Amino acid sequence: MEVASDGVLIVDKPAGPTSFEVVDRVRRALGAAKAGHTGTLDPAATGVLAVCVGEAVKLQQFLTEGDKAYEATVAFGAATDTEDAEGQVTERGDPSSVSAARVASALPGLVGELSQLPPMYSAVRVGGRRLHEAARAGLVVERRPRTVRVHAIELLSFEPASGGIARARLAVRCGKGTYVRTLAAELGRRLGVPAHLEALRRTAAGPFTLDRAIPLESALELPRAGAGSLRERLVPLAEAVAHLPAVALAPSEVEGLSHGRPLPRRPPGPLCRALDEKGRLVAVCAPDPTGKRLRPVRVVVQPPDPTGVGDRKR
Repeated sequence: MEVASDGVLIVDKPAGPTSFEVVDRVRRALGAAKAGHTGTLDPAATGVLAVCVGEAVKLQQFLTEGDKAYEATVAFGAATDTEDAEGQVTERGDPSSVSAARVASALPGLVGELSQLPPMYSAVRVGGRRLHEAARAGLVVERRPRTVRVHAIELLSFEPASGGIARARLAVRCGKGTYVRTLAAELGRRLGVPAHLEALRRTAAGPFTLDRAIPLESALELPRAGAGSLRERLVPLAEAVAHLPAVALAPSEVEGLSHGRPLPRRPPGPLCRALDEKGRLVAVCAPDPTGKRLRPVRVVVQPPDPTGVGDRKR
């Protein structure tokens, strides 16, 4: 089965599997030698998971830095040991004092640079071990707070207390490494009521948005639909890093750059994408120490494209 191609497949992750499991299932279904993602989603979370296939794996480091957007449901009235609905309840409180107005007034305080302590139930590594592995072994590991950035939080809807729980649905836009469940718990603390993240759906990860995502099961069926269907769904390498300024290469410059040799071209920024005459990505480049030449940071192997897919404009 020779189905694998190079690009980013935007999957609408279902609740249940881990991000690694989704990537592995896509990799095996497409017959790809390698695959990765641009930002972990917790097993219970749904939404945008950008799966890098083939040569796109080389671009992960340039894609994970992008902002993320979420729709989050915060439940007031109970706190959990995982800060989300997967954990055990550790505290209960009366949510009747929580109102839409109080939630809305507290949200501006969660915008900007914040210090967050990574949750014990997270994929962060401390001492070579993932925190969630230590937590399941009954250990509490010393963690260092880290600075994250929240760009915006908006209250979308509010449900007053019923059955001991009040709920607020929020739109969150934040930077890399932000734990939305930690934001949920902090919002509860600021309102004086224990809270946890009840549901989370990622609507965007960097340039990849939910309106371009396909369900996981549909992604796994793409090989049966034919190579054309897969190519239509894969975001080409050059488009995946379209947030970087572009440098158009002459045919004579492509070979040298693809073999790691700097070009005597003044870089348009700290990072840029070098494109061949067909608009395909050759490499992501940075300035050399002189600042006057392009130095390839990551070179991608772009096979001939007889279909012209690499040229198409979206």
